[in-house]
Amino acid sequence: DHPARALVLAQDIGTEGDLILRRIQMADGRTRAFVNDQPVSGGVLRAIAAGLVEIHGQHDDRALTDPALHRTLVDAYGGLEPLCKAVRSSHAARKAAAEALATETARIEKARGEADYLRHAHAELTKLAPRSGEEEALATRRTAMQQAEKVASELQDAYENVGGQASPIPGLSSVMRRLQRREMQAPHLITASVKALDEALIALDIAQSALDQALRDANFDPRELENTEERLFALRAAARKYTVSTLALPELAAKFKADLAALDASEVRIAGLAKTLAAAKAAYGLAAGALSAARKTTAAALDKAVGAELKPLKLDRARFITQIDVDASLDSAEGRDRVEFWVETNPGTRPGPLMKVASGGELARFMLALKVVLADRGSAPTLVFDEIDTGVGGAVADAIGQRLARLAGRVQVLAVTHAPQVAAKASGHYRIAKLARDGGRSVATGITWLDAPARREEIARMLSGADVTDEARAAAARLLAQAG
Repeated sequence: DHPARALVLAQDIGTEGDLILRRIQMADGRTRAFVNDQPVSGGVLRAIAAGLVEIHGQHDDRALTDPALHRTLVDAYGGLEPLCKAVRSSHAARKAAAEALATETARIEKARGEADYLRHAHAELTKLAPRSGEEEALATRRTAMQQAEKVASELQDAYENVGGQASPIPGLSSVMRRLQRREMQAPHLITASVKALDEALIALDIAQSALDQALRDANFDPRELENTEERLFALRAAARKYTVSTLALPELAAKFKADLAALDASEVRIAGLAKTLAAAKAAYGLAAGALSAARKTTAAALDKAVGAELKPLKLDRARFITQIDVDASLDSAEGRDRVEFWVETNPGTRPGPLMKVASGGELARFMLALKVVLADRGSAPTLVFDEIDTGVGGAVADAIGQRLARLAGRVQVLAVTHAPQVAAKASGHYRIAKLARDGGRSVATGITWLDAPARREEIARMLSGADVTDEARAAAARLLAQAG
C-alpha cells in the first residue's frame, strides 16, 4: 500500500515484487527513465522517487522546504487523517450538490427560453400520439392493401370459375352420383373413376374455401387505405420535423412532457437542491472548522517539539513557527488553511518563511530538527543529508550526528559529511574519492566500504588532514567508542 506503488499502478505498470527505478543519461545529454523496465516520463520517475527518498542539504528546496508539503506534514504529525477524510468527503458532497443545482438551473433556464416551442411540440405530439412500432405495422398493412387491390379481380375470376355459376362442381357431382349407382355392376371399370372424381370435388371445395377467404381478406374499405397512408405520412413528417426516427417519437413525446413538468415544478426542485447545497456547505464548514482547530493545536505541539531540538544545534535563540492562515474563501478538498513553516532566527527580528529567512547552514539545521520530530510521520523511508554540517563547529557537528543517529533508528539515513563527529555516529562508512584513470586523462568517483580499522584511519584523516598522527588515531578511536 506504499504511495509509490499507487503512482506506478496509475501508469499501468505491474507492481508485483520489487520496484526498480532506472534512469539512463546519454552522452549527448538526453535521458530515459524506466520503472520495472517500462519507459516513463522524467516527471513520473521524480514523483515516484519523491515518496522513496528525500534529499536535504543547504539551499535545498526539494523536500521540506516546499510550502505545498507543509500542510500534509502537519496533518501527518497530528494524525489528522480522519478529519482530513471527513473534509474531503464533505467537500465532494458539496461539489456534487453545487453541480446538481447548476445543472438543474441551466436546464430550467434553457427550458424557459424554449417554453413556447416545448408547449407547441408537446401539444402536437400529444395529438399525434405515436406508438412504439406503429410505422412498421402501418407500412406492412398499407403494402398488403395495395397488393390486394391489384389481385382482387383475378381472385374474383378464379372464384367464379371454381365456385360460382361457371363452377364444374355441380356437373361433376351429378356424373359421380350416376357412376356410383352403376358401380356394383362393373366395379373394375367404375371404382377408380368414382374415387378420382371424389378427390377432384374435395380439391375444388378446398380451393373454393381458400379463394373465398382470400376475397374476404382482399376486401377492404378504400378509406382504410387512405387513413393508413395519412397516418403513415403524418408520423414520417413529424420524425423529419424533429430530426428523429419514427421509432423515437414516443420517447421524444415523453421527454417534452417531462420538460414541461420540470418547468412547472422548477421552483420546488430548485429550492430543494438549494437546500441540499446549503446543508452540504454547512457540513463542510463544520468539518473544515474542526480540521483547522486540530491543525492549530498540532502546530503548537510541532513548534514546541522542533524548538526543543534547536538549542543543541546552536539555534537556541531561534524560533520555529508553523504559520496557519484560515481563508474562508478557500474551500478546497484539503480544508481552508494555508500552512507554511516560518522561522525567527534571532529575537526581535521579523519572522518569515523558512526558505527566505534562514541562511544555508541554519536551513540545514532547521530541516534536521524538523525531520527528527517528523521521522516516523510524514517521512520518506530513506533520507539523504548532503553536507548539512558545513560551517559548524565540533559541538554542533556532534549534535547533528546524534540526531542523525536517532533518525536512523526509524528510517534509513545516508549522510554526506566532512565532519568526523558526524561520521563516527554512523553504523557504516563509505569513503568517496575521485580517482584518476587512463594515465590522468579522466577522473572517476570511487566508493569504498570501510571495515573497522579502515574506518578509524579515515576518521583520523578527517581530524588531522593529509598527515595522520597517532593523536588523531587515538581521537578517532575515542569518537567511535563514544558513538558505539
